Amino acid sequence: MKTLNPGSAVNSNSDKALMLKVKKGELDKLGLLFERYHRGLYRYFYRMCRDKNTSEDLVQSVFERLLKYRQSYTGEGKFSTWLFSIARNQFNDHHRRSERIGNPVQLDEDRLEMPEETTAPVHQVKEKKEILEEALYALPEDYREVIILSRYEGLRYKEIAEIFESTEGAIKVKMFRAMKELKDIALSFEKEYNYE
Repeated sequence: MKTLNPGSAVNSNSDKALMLKVKKGELDKLGLLFERYHRGLYRYFYRMCRDKNTSEDLVQSVFERLLKYRQSYTGEGKFSTWLFSIARNQFNDHHRRSERIGNPVQLDEDRLEMPEETTAPVHQVKEKKEILEEALYALPEDYREVIILSRYEGLRYKEIAEIFESTEGAIKVKMFRAMKELKDIALSFEKEYNYE
């Protein structure tokens, strides 16, 4: 049975290896990382602010920061955790600037794509999806963020704890509370929607 050695092509294309190459000056490797992560970062930002243009700008800003601060990358922990920490800081900076200069967040009316296969009528699925999106956006920002990172971006509680500079236990509690509040808000929106 053939085993991979540490210098194999598979290892040399891992996220960490690519970022270490960027750190050493191989800036073309940043394009590979962009291809791997720009969609996930866009989804994260869009679910946080619901504005397409802002989300696209923030994705670009994350990669600009990544390039600017590449020398600070140590290779410890998962690359995605480090990347989403930068994304979280970028979003918080943007949010603070927007509040300071008084720019309200513009809501984007475009919705996420519908699931391809469903047994329910399309209009019911669309209604439920819209209600869930509205409920998610109605959550306090820290609850919304932990749900987005966990449920939509697939990060583990341990990784989210690193991003939040918290403990895994605290993140689990936050997630439990966030999901409960999301459910309560979604149910109240559904009742309002059915009365209209």
